[in-house]
Order: sequence, then structure tokens, then C-alpha cells
Amino acid sequence: MFAPLLKLCARDVNAVQISLVRYGHRIRGKPPGVARSLKQRLEEINYKDPALHFKVDIGFPRAKPSRSQELRERIAILKAAKSNPERERLSRTKQLQVPLNEVKDEWLRTAGPLHIRRVAEHYGVYDDLFGDAYFTPRVKLDVHYKLTDESYLPVHRGNVIKPSEAETVPEVKYIGEPSSLWTLILTNPDGHLTKQNAEYVHWFVGNIPGNNISQGEVVWSYLQPFPPRGTGFQRFVFILYKQERKMDYTQLKKVGPCLHLEERTFQTLDFYRERQDDITPAGLAFFQSDWDKSLTDFFHNTLNMQEPVYEYDFPEPYRPPQKWFPLKQPFNLYMDRYRDPKQVTKEYLMRKLKEVHPFKKPEPRPMFPNAFPIDNKRIPSWLRVEIKKNRLGWGRINDV
Repeated sequence: MFAPLLKLCARDVNAVQISLVRYGHRIRGKPPGVARSLKQRLEEINYKDPALHFKVDIGFPRAKPSRSQELRERIAILKAAKSNPERERLSRTKQLQVPLNEVKDEWLRTAGPLHIRRVAEHYGVYDDLFGDAYFTPRVKLDVHYKLTDESYLPVHRGNVIKPSEAETVPEVKYIGEPSSLWTLILTNPDGHLTKQNAEYVHWFVGNIPGNNISQGEVVWSYLQPFPPRGTGFQRFVFILYKQERKMDYTQLKKVGPCLHLEERTFQTLDFYRERQDDITPAGLAFFQSDWDKSLTDFFHNTLNMQEPVYEYDFPEPYRPPQKWFPLKQPFNLYMDRYRDPKQVTKEYLMRKLKEVHPFKKPEPRPMFPNAFPIDNKRIPSWLRVEIKKNRLGWGRINDV
């Protein structure tokens, strides 16, 4: 009577044991069907209450054309394509050339602003500049740095531009009505040397009539990027604001080149909060930059300061408490682990210098180092290994 039940229980136990074994190794923790995924764990760690943390759109809404107008435009494009047999012939022979400028304009007119916003969210531009606010860049912002008379370096969305390539004022283009007013700001949220959660403003031009930047009011003159050595890549963000009226920037305005960095301290969020009824962010472009050799001269001669150099302060390695009898561990390496590294390096250096003569060539190494016998009875195992490593030229002594 109980035999079938015992067979079923044994079968279930075997199934559970097989499910916990994968390729000859036992699975640590819970099985994949029960354990939480990495996505679920990250969502629990980074959870934010939606009632307290939510994003606010501070930009311009999308101008939605009528559905009938979109259908008429699509039908017109299809009719033009069907009525052109030459285009169809070129397409079949793979000779049809696609106008990339028209494709880019169509992308910027439709899905481009949403894609740019996603890239900016990926780089954390909105979080570090506007906090819980964001905007969709509805105005196309073209920024180019002039390298030579015929070559320009464009600013896209996170591309790398060296400080030596961004020394001069960039050329900025956008479409704006002559009667409109704009404000253009270049800020760096990663490079402040003395304050946390602060920015350096590198360029500020306000009350720009239309798209004529040369006629705007220069609040802060242009200052090239200067990411210090050791800080890695830093973000430099161009933001274009559309003004509802002429703004008064006299309190912010700095006369001259303004090479004192403390005077260039800036907060994008505070700037927008004070003027949110009169300005609206409309355009966005940003690039990344890191240290190069030209910045040494820039810090010394232009900013008149010592060049800052940053290094990562590594924490001391964990050393477990010493044991009286460390089993299965080399004696010399175990003891060196608890000594001063400088003392250990000095010992290796002195040992190496004993074999060096200032006027004689070093003795050639034997062709077969391991052919020489070692007295295994009188020498411990850790010392035998050390002798073999010295003969073969292995180990730490070669790094000194």
C-alpha cells in the first residue's frame, strides 16, 4: 500500500536534486525559477515613491499636425514615387542615392527630439541640471568648433572633444524668428573644484535677437573646457532657452574674460527657478572632454594657478588576523603579507643588488635551470619554490 507513495517521494527528491545541479556544479542560492532577477533587485534598491519623485516636463509641447494633413503628405509621397520610373529603375539596380540631409531633417521633425532626450537621460544631464524636471529639445541646435579654415568639429550628443580642439568660441546655429529672443548657456556640471553639486558656466549669451548670437548680450565670455588630470570625462552642455520678454542679467554679468573660477560658479536649477515664467528650454547639445597636455599651460598662464592633479585613493587591502599555523600557504609570502610593503621592496632590491657588479657582466643563466639538484631533506618546501623561481627569473624580484 505504501510502496507507490515511497516511489513517488523518492522520484520527487531525485527531481529536486537534479534541478539543483548544473553541468556538474551545484547552484548556490535559490534556483532560477525562485530567485529574483537582477532587474527586480535593482528596482527594489533604487525604488522611489512615485508620489514624491516624479518628472515634470518644462519644455515646449509637440505641435501635433492634423491627421488628414499627415495622410495627404504620405499619399503625395507615394504617388510621386510610383510616377517616377527612373527612381524605380535606380532602386532595382542599387544605384539610387538617398538624400541624407532630407532624412536627417525628417528625423529631427518627427522622432529626433525624443531620441535626443533619451540620450540626455542616459548621460544624466537632466538629473544633474534640473533635478526632477526635463524637457524635449524641440529646436535643432547646431554647434561646431572651427579647427582649420575648412574643417569643423561638430557637437552631437556626448561625443568626445579635446580641450585643445575647443579653445575658440564655437559657431552656433538654430532657426529662430527675428522678433524672438533667446538665451544660450554652456555649463559644466562635473568640473567644480571647491563645491559639490555646483557648476562652472563657460559661456552665457542672453537677449539674442533671432539667431544672431553676435548681437546678444554677453553675460559671461567664453572659457574653454579645462577638465583636470585624473578626473576622467566631463560633460559640457549647451542649453538654448526661449525668452518671453527681454531679461535683465545685470546681477549675473561679469566684465572681461572673468578668469577667476569662483565667479563662474553657477546653478542651472536655481537660474531656471527664478525665471521659469519668462524662459523655456528649447534646444540641447552636449559633448565630453578629458585632460590633455595643452591644459598645463592653460592653468599656469591663463588661469594663473597651479594645475590640480587628482588620484584615486585606494583603500588598504583587507588582511585577516594572523594564525599560528597557516596551513597550505607559503611561509615567506604569508609573512610578507603582514609586513611593510616598502621594507619588503627594499629587501628584494638589496638581494638583487648583491648579484650586480659595477664593472663585470652578469653571469649567464644556465640553459637548464631545473637540472641542478636541491637538497629536499634539509630545505623546506617554500624555500625550494623560491630557489626555483629565482633560477627561472620568475617572481617579484624582477619587478624591482
